[in-house]
Amino acid sequence: MIGKLKGIVEAMGESVVLIDVGGVCYECHCSSRTMGALPPVGEATSLMVETYVREDALRLYGFASGTEKDWFLLLMRVQGVGAKVALAVLSTLSASELASAINLEDKAMVGRAPGVGPKVAQRIVAELKGKIPAGAMLEPGVAGLQAALGDGQAPGPVADAVSALVNLGYPQGQASAAVARVLADRGEDAGAEVLIRAGLKELSG
Repeated sequence: MIGKLKGIVEAMGESVVLIDVGGVCYECHCSSRTMGALPPVGEATSLMVETYVREDALRLYGFASGTEKDWFLLLMRVQGVGAKVALAVLSTLSASELASAINLEDKAMVGRAPGVGPKVAQRIVAELKGKIPAGAMLEPGVAGLQAALGDGQAPGPVADAVSALVNLGYPQGQASAAVARVLADRGEDAGAEVLIRAGLKELSG
């Protein structure tokens, strides 16, 4: 099995890169984030690789980091998630954003990925809860949020408030940090509407 490739970028497409390793070109399917991190054609690069062998095909998936590969493998274990959907999720969310979304059970955030409907997004956050790869650091705001809650669990009103702020255009890390500050001031019993209004004041202040 191929676990890593080191060679020269031969050619690039929208989601596929050809890497020349000693005269043999390997075709790797990658997320848009990994594609964007690759050097120009003709320069050296390396990719972590997951090899899939089927009766009718052999396909390589390439990743810029071991953490991205770990996420890919975890996503592939979720019912209804194939390689195409897993790469779409990794193209839409960074490793830390995905970790934050799962910790906050923010299915709307996961559902931003093309091809991920509400049911699949719900399964992803439910089945991957507590299975975040070791290298996937949470967004700083989420870490603060979990510290404020004490037990690391985000109740429904908190998750709803963060999701609402993100849907208004704020980055998830900033939204989580704002909600964490509101929780510290208002207490854990604050409802979603209170958290959203006060969170907006925090973000605009």
